[in-house]
Formats: sequence, structure tokens, C-alpha cells
Amino acid sequence: MTDDASADADAPVTAYVTAPRDAAADLARRLVDARLAACVNVVDCTSTYRWDGAVHEGAESILLAKTTAERYADLTDRIVEWHPHGVPCIERIDAADAHDPFAAWCADAVSD
Repeated sequence: MTDDASADADAPVTAYVTAPRDAAADLARRLVDARLAACVNVVDCTSTYRWDGAVHEGAESILLAKTTAERYADLTDRIVEWHPHGVPCIERIDAADAHDPFAAWCADAVSD
């Protein structure tokens, strides 16, 4: 692997995920325990959304899971497997300019 390819694999990525409040802490802990996320911030929110033709509002949590480009696909697979919803919200946010020491810590925290 070239240095550029290695750097791309270690590039910081944040997964934006929503989950029911009663499932969020467990999901966050499992992702970190499995070394799929270096850190997961859990922030309570209220979501308004359309589902099955009706508008709903409910208490949820936002999970901001910090990982790397290389680990993102595995993280997504586990979220789909462990999430209580059949269609979980999972969105990728690529960091264009992460603080170098943070990016290095993140890459180290999710390495095998």
C-alpha cells in the first residue's frame, strides 16, 4: 500500500446515525468495543419524519461515530445488524480537514 493509499484509508469519517434513545447508549458502546468507532457522541433530539404515509414525531438520539474510511463499511454493516429499526438512518460525513493528532488517535483506536 502506498503512503497516499494508507493515508486515505486512515482518513477520518463520521457516521451520522439516529436511533431510539433507549438503544443509543448500547449501540455506541458496542461500536467502540468492537473497535469500529474510536468515539461515539450521543445527543438527544426530537425527529419529525414521514413513515408509512403519515408524519410522526419522536424522541431519538443522534450518534456521531468517529471512524476511518477503511472501517466505515464494517461499521455500517454492524449498525444495520444491531439497530432496532429496519431502515436506520446512516449517513457518511468525510472530514476534509481534521486536526492531525485527532485523526491519528482515531485511526489507532479503530485498528485491529
